[in-house]
Amino acid sequence: MKAARTPLPVTQPAEERLSNADYQRVAQFVTSATGIKLPPAKKIMVEGRLRRRMRALGLSSLHEYCELVFDSGTCDDEVVNLIDAVTTNKTDFFREPTHFTFLNKTVLPLLYQEGHAVKMWSAASSIGAEPYTLAMVLSDFADTHPGFRFSIMASDISTEVLSQAARAIYAEDMIEPVPLAMRERYVLRSIDPARRLVRMAPEIRAQVRFLRINLMDARYPVDRDMDVIFCRNILIYFDKPTQEMVVRRLCQHLRPGGFLMLGHSDSIAGLSIPLKSYGHSIFRRE
Repeated sequence: MKAARTPLPVTQPAEERLSNADYQRVAQFVTSATGIKLPPAKKIMVEGRLRRRMRALGLSSLHEYCELVFDSGTCDDEVVNLIDAVTTNKTDFFREPTHFTFLNKTVLPLLYQEGHAVKMWSAASSIGAEPYTLAMVLSDFADTHPGFRFSIMASDISTEVLSQAARAIYAEDMIEPVPLAMRERYVLRSIDPARRLVRMAPEIRAQVRFLRINLMDARYPVDRDMDVIFCRNILIYFDKPTQEMVVRRLCQHLRPGGFLMLGHSDSIAGLSIPLKSYGHSIFRRE
């Protein structure tokens, strides 16, 4: 009887691997363009995502892809695709639900008493779950508070996720955190149940305006009297100086007394910023 042969390990072809030098070019570019850090531990993830772009362009290697992006001088559009490819877009409806409870129980009644139209900004909004959650919460509040008016702006650096957010079509499993009453009112199911897809109702889609914003930009095309800004779970990808710069710029668009919601994994400890803590990850501009 012949001994069983041990299968050889599967490795990626050399032409589909990023050299350390090319990875450094990618990482340095992404950090300078977006503030997002790409440590060595992210190399395999970045390879996988750029491999899809390499194949879409008909290139034979990741090195050739890097030469096209960084050396040809003729590929500005691909720079946007590269950023889209390597930025992580994790999101859920009603993610970190304590923020929405605080919004509904504390912030909205306060703003309603003030009587002005409420402005909210979902920064780093990814595929739209966060701003559509806001739209559902605010729509419910408006139904029981006559005259309540609001607008929601949502932004992200990735054109790909913004396009997906505008379509507002999601896998059925994604809406599990949405309360049943809201699902029945604001979520449409596919005519074909086998597809297991849902779409936000037209009145909810109409409440959200999407645009591309890079938080590293010196200026944001955003009103300077926002009542609430959500900027959650993005600061963790920045170093401390970048965190302080971004939060200071966000505060410039937050009216005095306005609220900033950060992610539970974000920390602004030690930063010199005009905010007062209202509990974990909830802050108010002084």
